[in-house]
Amino acid sequence: MKTIATSNAPAAIGPYSQGKIVGNLVFFSGQIALDPATGEVNGSTIEDQTKCICENIGALLAEAGCTYDSVVKTTCFLAEMSDFAAFNEVYGAYFTSKPARSCVAVKALPKNVLAEIEVIAELV
Repeated sequence: MKTIATSNAPAAIGPYSQGKIVGNLVFFSGQIALDPATGEVNGSTIEDQTKCICENIGALLAEAGCTYDSVVKTTCFLAEMSDFAAFNEVYGAYFTSKPARSCVAVKALPKNVLAEIEVIAELV
């Protein structure tokens, strides 16, 4: 097992790693809209936060030698299901290969952000 770590994505804000490689799969921890340089929430709208999350995921994928097309499965968490359509609009621009996905509304997310995405990708 190998740990993925990059300063181009937010550092873990708890006792976990950014990602782990096991066999030919990479499991990434859930990403929220944090600026990697400051650790502060980036954006106040679902669109801005989703873009930031997807950019952070892109940095993690690159560190592992993957791309968005390598993503097999995502799990998406929304603070408000009413943000579903706007979230999908931004999400769809990044995950064009349409990986398997679950999307649920949750009561609250870390730092009171509007969304979180976790990813499983295949090493290529």
